[in-house]
Amino acid sequence: MRRNTTTRKNIPSLTSIVALVMAFFAVPAFAMGTIIRVSPKAGGEGIQKALDNAPKGAEVVLEAGTYVVHQPVIMDRDGETLRGAGKGTILYLANHANCPVVVLGSPVDKPSGPVEGLLLSDLTIDGNRKNQQTEVWRCLREGGLYNNGIDVWYVDGVSVKRVVCCRCRSGGLVSTAKTRRLSVSDYTAFDNQFDGLACYFTEDSHFTNLDLHDNLGAGISLDLNFNHNVIDGAILTGNDLGVFMRHSRDNTFQGMTIRKSRHHGVFMAQAVEGVRHCPGTECTGNIFDKMLVTNCGGDAFVVNDASCISNSICSSQFLDNVGGLSQAHTNPVSVRDLVERDAPATISAAATLNPVMEPVIRQSAVPSADGSLKKL
Repeated sequence: MRRNTTTRKNIPSLTSIVALVMAFFAVPAFAMGTIIRVSPKAGGEGIQKALDNAPKGAEVVLEAGTYVVHQPVIMDRDGETLRGAGKGTILYLANHANCPVVVLGSPVDKPSGPVEGLLLSDLTIDGNRKNQQTEVWRCLREGGLYNNGIDVWYVDGVSVKRVVCCRCRSGGLVSTAKTRRLSVSDYTAFDNQFDGLACYFTEDSHFTNLDLHDNLGAGISLDLNFNHNVIDGAILTGNDLGVFMRHSRDNTFQGMTIRKSRHHGVFMAQAVEGVRHCPGTECTGNIFDKMLVTNCGGDAFVVNDASCISNSICSSQFLDNVGGLSQAHTNPVSVRDLVERDAPATISAAATLNPVMEPVIRQSAVPSADGSLKKL
């Protein structure tokens, strides 16, 4: 009888099969799409517990309903995702909590590095501002964290999508402390105590499809090294100012609409301390393209300081505002294809010069003397 001389070296043993099965189930959770669900009655504490215990790459998913938040929901580990079910998912700040609702990043002195790869999406944040007593939550060496809807603190490559921030004691979404490559899209902010969107120490970031309306401060406030960013598709309605900006360089504003600001549409300036300008804080190299500013209670666009050079306005319209482009006597902003038409009440005295009152193209207007709008 012939013996079977086939070698066994290519036939897996029982031990190796068991090892393969164990290896399969040991695949990290982020590769298997782990979802952790939190119910509204778990509140902010339940959300935080889920985030802290989630394996890397997992999604914490919220239902429609109201989650009462007593302490900030902090996302400070790389790759975390917090996703709601849409506008019906509400993070509601409890009475007298006096804190931010969500913090993206690690709100400590001297963090080891930026937090990366976070995603916050598909929910509403209600800051319940009338039942909060203070604006400041925590002071750190790099600055303060305020009672905003979202505080973004020293992050890189973080996304915020389809989020609403309203009725916050300070601002809606505020980025600061070396924020880079922040992506904010389809973001809405209204009825906040100060600004709908405020950015400081923020670079290489993209903000698109913004709806910022009826905030008590500016729709957008930019200061303290807001550089190399893009804002496109923003609609700013019924804010005190449309855009307030200082110390901002080489940014692009594309297709922005500003309507019914209580004061100016855009206010651009260099920072001052007392009566002296602070060197290096002027706005330079910013581009405003295809912008519409209409029905504002002040000028459409104010360039307060002659030091704000190399900025440009292209293919834009300033219609039915109290005033048009108002810049320093040196005309530091270049203009191309700008159509201006002041509101009838403000141009009636000039009707004899332009009796048809057609839109006119102008390069500059009388400089503004309203220094009261500068933020110190």
